[in-house]
Order: sequence, then C-alpha cells, then structure tokens
Amino acid sequence: MTLPAGDHVRYGGDYNPEQWPAPVWDEDHAAFDLAHVTTLTVGVFAWAHTQPAEDRYDFTRLDAIVERVHAEGRQVVLATPSGAMPPWLARAYPDACRVDLEGRRHVYGQRHNHCPSSPAFRRLSVAMAARLAERYGDHPAVVAWHVGNEYGGACYCDLCAAGFREWLRARYGTLERLNDAWNALFWSHVFGDWEEVVPPSMLSEHWRGPNHTAFQGITLDYRRYMSDRLREGFVAEKAAIREHDATTPVTTNLMGFYQPVDYHRWADDLDFVSWDNYPPLPDDPLRTAARMAATHAAMRGLKGGQPFWVMEQTPSITASRDVNPVKRPGVLALWTWQSVAHGADATLYFQMRQSRGACEKYHGALLDHSGRTDTRVFREAADLGAALATTGSTLLGARTPARVALLLDWDSWWAVEMTDGYNRHVSYLQTLLAHHRALWDANVDVDVVPVTADLAAYDVVVAPLLHVLKGDVAQRLTAFVERGGSLVTTFYGGRVDASTNAFLGSPPLDALVGARVEETDSGVPGAANPVTLTLDGVTTTHDATLVFELLVPEDGTEVVGTYGADFYAGRAAVTRARRGAGSAWHVATGLDDAGLARVLRHVVAGHGLLGPHADDEGVEVAHRVAPDGTRLAFVLHHGDAPRTVTSQVAGVDLLTGRTVAAGEQLVLPPRQVLVLRG
Repeated sequence: MTLPAGDHVRYGGDYNPEQWPAPVWDEDHAAFDLAHVTTLTVGVFAWAHTQPAEDRYDFTRLDAIVERVHAEGRQVVLATPSGAMPPWLARAYPDACRVDLEGRRHVYGQRHNHCPSSPAFRRLSVAMAARLAERYGDHPAVVAWHVGNEYGGACYCDLCAAGFREWLRARYGTLERLNDAWNALFWSHVFGDWEEVVPPSMLSEHWRGPNHTAFQGITLDYRRYMSDRLREGFVAEKAAIREHDATTPVTTNLMGFYQPVDYHRWADDLDFVSWDNYPPLPDDPLRTAARMAATHAAMRGLKGGQPFWVMEQTPSITASRDVNPVKRPGVLALWTWQSVAHGADATLYFQMRQSRGACEKYHGALLDHSGRTDTRVFREAADLGAALATTGSTLLGARTPARVALLLDWDSWWAVEMTDGYNRHVSYLQTLLAHHRALWDANVDVDVVPVTADLAAYDVVVAPLLHVLKGDVAQRLTAFVERGGSLVTTFYGGRVDASTNAFLGSPPLDALVGARVEETDSGVPGAANPVTLTLDGVTTTHDATLVFELLVPEDGTEVVGTYGADFYAGRAAVTRARRGAGSAWHVATGLDDAGLARVLRHVVAGHGLLGPHADDEGVEVAHRVAPDGTRLAFVLHHGDAPRTVTSQVAGVDLLTGRTVAAGEQLVLPPRQVLVLRG
C-alpha cells in the first residue's frame, strides 16, 4: 500500500479544537489558509470525550471537527485515541495500569500508561477503533489512520509475565532449548517448568537499572517480547479499522532512534512510516543536522526506501526538556527541507495551537495563545507552506538512490549496552551516528537498513557494532564482499549469537575480515591510544578511545592502521582483507572523527561514491529520484554565515526558478535551501 496522494508535500499537523470554543475554530482556519495548511491530525487524545463512559460513546465534537476540516478543503489524518486511556478505564480495570521495572503498580496518570497485556484495555481500544472506522472510514476527508501515539515503555505485571511465557514457548518450543539459549547452567538458572520463568526486573535479574542484568539472554528476549506485545495492540486496532475501511493507509508515529521498541519488527504492519522529529538539544548545528539525516534514513529504511511522513516537529520550542531554546530564524525551513531531501512526503507539526494548560502549554505551535498571525514563527511557517506548495507533485514518491548501506540492529543495540565486561561507556547509538556523520560530511547518499535487508543495490556496507550475529547474516555479508562490495566492521562485531552467547571457536565474521581478536583492552573516557593510518600513500595519526582490540591478522590481510602506545604498540588496529572481488575492513578501536572519516572516505571513494561538495563543511547535498526518473538535488547550507562555493550540482531551483550551472560560483546565505531539478 502506497502513501496517500496529495497535490504536494503535505503540510499541517496535530489539531485539538475540542480544547477551545467554536469561535476559535474560525480564527484557526483563517490562519491555516494563510499558512497553506493542507492536512490536520485530529483525535489523538480524544478518548475521554468520545467515550465518556464504558457504555456510552459521543462523537458530537469529533463529527463537527471532521466536517469543519472537510468544509475548509483540508484533509484529515484520523487518530485512534489509545495513546492515553481515560480515567474511568483505569478505575474500572486496575490491571490496565502498568507495573514498572521496580515492581510498582501505577495508578492513573500521564499517557502511554497502559499495560499491553490487559484484556480490558485491548477490548476497549479495539472497540473504539472499530467505532471510528465504521463512522468515518468512508469519509472523503480522511486520508490516513494514525493508531495510538508514540508507542513505548514496558510492563512487568503478572499478565505480561504469562504472555512472556507463551511467547517463549512459541520461540523455543521446549525448556531444553530455552535453557540452552539462556546459558541457564550459570548460577543454577535451569528452568524445569515454564511457570518458573518471570520477567527480568529489579526484583529478579536486574541489579542497577534497565541495562544491568545478570542474564542478557533473558532481558534481550523480554525486550523483543515487549516490542512485539506493543505491536500486537497496534495490529489489533488496525484489524478493527480494516473491518470497515479496506483501503485507507494506517500508520503510527514512531520516534526515530528509540531504543525500547525495535521498529524493524513493526515495519511489515505499517502501511507507511511516520515519525516525530525532536532532535536533542543542539550543541552543534552540524551534529544536529547529521543526526536528523541519519534518523530520516533509518525511518526510510524501515520499508525498503519508501518515502515517509514527519508526523510531528515543533515550529519553535519543545516543552519537555530542562532547556528549551527557540529555533533560530530560518532553521524551521532548513530542517523541514532536510526531511524532504531525505524522503519525507509530508511534514507536520505538533501543534497547531498552543494548549492553554498542562505540561505542553508552552510547547511550540503554529499559533500561540494569542492566536496572532504576525509573529515570527507564524510568518516563517506560512512562507514555508507557500514554498512547499510551489513544488507541486514533483517531489512525491521520490526515492533516495543510495549505494551505501549503514546497518542498524536493535538486538545489537540492546546487547552491547547491557553486557558486562569490556566498557560500559560505549554507546551503540553514538557509534552508529559517528559512522553516519563521516558519510554525511562527505555527502554520500546512505540508507540505514536492518541486517535482514537485501544488499544487492549497495556497493558499500558499514556495520558498526554488529555485535549480535543472527541467521544468515555472516553468509550474506560474505557473498556481498565476494561479488565486489566493501564491508566495514568494527570492534565487538560478530561476537555473540542471537541469544547473546559467545561463539565457541572462531566467530563467523573472523574468516571474512581476515583477523581474530586475541584480547580486548578498554580505557576510561578521555584516555587515548594513537593510531597511525596509511592510506593512498599518506600517513596520519589519530586518537582512539574506549576499546582497543588486539588483532592477529591472517597471512595476506593488509594492516592499514597500527596502535602507537602501550604493550601492543605496533599491532594492527585497522585491517583490510581482500575476498573475491571485494574487501572486508575491520576497525578494531574507537577512532576519532577524523580517523574514521579517513577510513570511510577511502572506502566510498574506491567505488566513486564521494558526494558533491564533500569538502565544503556545512553544505549538505542529498538526492532523490522521482517516479518518472526526474533527478532532484537538495542543497542545504547549515552554516550561520554566508559561504561561496563552486557549484558541483546543476538544475533549476524549484523554489525560485533560478538555473544553477555546474562550475558557477554560488553564494549561499545562512540556512539557504536549493531544490534543483536536473
């Protein structure tokens, strides 16, 4: 199922008119006209007023909202309200409230507060989804369904424990296989009955927090199970919608690099991907831009490169952090166009009008509490809406022509950060982002994909911290290299199986990378060992930190980098093994940004994949190819000062009509955006 079609990139966002009297609606829609708003998400947290009691539904307000949006010529993303249950549900069914990692049963409050195993919550949320679909499924304004909201968290109650045992039965079949997977002979953990299995919590296996567990295999399985359990709720609501609406696409808003939920396990059940873009507090504009590009690529990679929606972003500030700075002039447009450059066919806000109370009353919005349209935020948003409209349908459905893949694996993410030994200061996500940053700085088009992805379209595969080696991954990576691809692996790579048990004998990836790990040294943050790299006849030295694998290369494996200090000075730190028509590289230590960039630029350059403006810091270039073959180049200047560059791209700018020729001098003002049609 494809994304719902529109005239151009969709623009709008979360709208909660039930919070205000009807006259305000008139003001809102007049403002939406000025801002070129096309699409509104409604009903996300409407459960309490659409079902005020278990035996009573009231769609009066929602009817009026949907009809008004339709009358104004806009379209609706209609949400099911299961992201926040109403108070009466928690009172009538206490088991709908979660039990946390410390074993405490919560009372009613906040949101995302339900137990995914609660029969009452499942029954009532599914019934609400069915009622909504029956009522609005054929409404001409409804272009997509948005189930729930930002699924996440975990529950450790007796219902979830029982569900976990059933999940384990389905996965392992027998207790013998379960005990083997969990290495249960350790610490007398051999289970003789399924009922002896309990969730890994602070009352059982966890001793300091969520990432400190005595049995990684048990906790890894519980995280897989909880991700599946949450997904079951989404699937059940989607099935209820499908009983009344067979065609309107269904999604839910994901949260990018969100560790608790393995989005790869959800991808097949989403008709299209949508996600909420709230990057961390920007300490460095380029770091923030690179992270957003990586996240867009990861969301795009969930469904094989299909375009996605940005379901939420803020027009100005967030409201959930200790410090909430406003977006500087031009940043809203820059970040929005960046999302489009990396595959977004819709870019929506939370929120359209600021709430008058509670924790998000100061969260940014298109309209603030005054409802004025002469504010800087509104003017910038309106200008952006007009610019998006000028592109028409040219951008819709366009895909990223990436030939480099960055592998993202939730199992490895979970396992690396919960495993004792070596170095707990290693961050899976930060390591992944460092590798992406080196590619992003070089303007390399990159797909961020799961380890199960088909690698046929790629020339380079980068696999940072691929710690857990599952299924046929080793064989597929070997075949990829032998046919001419370049693979880059890192420290901790391929050390354990799907249950986080260490491989006995030689780990499967050792033969591919042409080296074995004899020892693994660790250092405190800030302690560095210099690594000397020799590439293309040029020798440079770079700091390496945190992890230092001591490699024993095979005969024929090329040593590209060596350690410069400690008892292993002179030993291999970076290697290259030629296999068939390709090469397998192994980076055995935490190279600094410059060192990592040297290695990765060398690898991609060998395939002719360095991007345009690869040496112009802060100038991002990304590409999309439209369904009709039209090639699009997005040039985004993330700097705060004007910059003059010699253009390495060409085309007609869809935003201004200007023609840009390769080789001409381009003056890029701060936060300039060009959308060039070739």
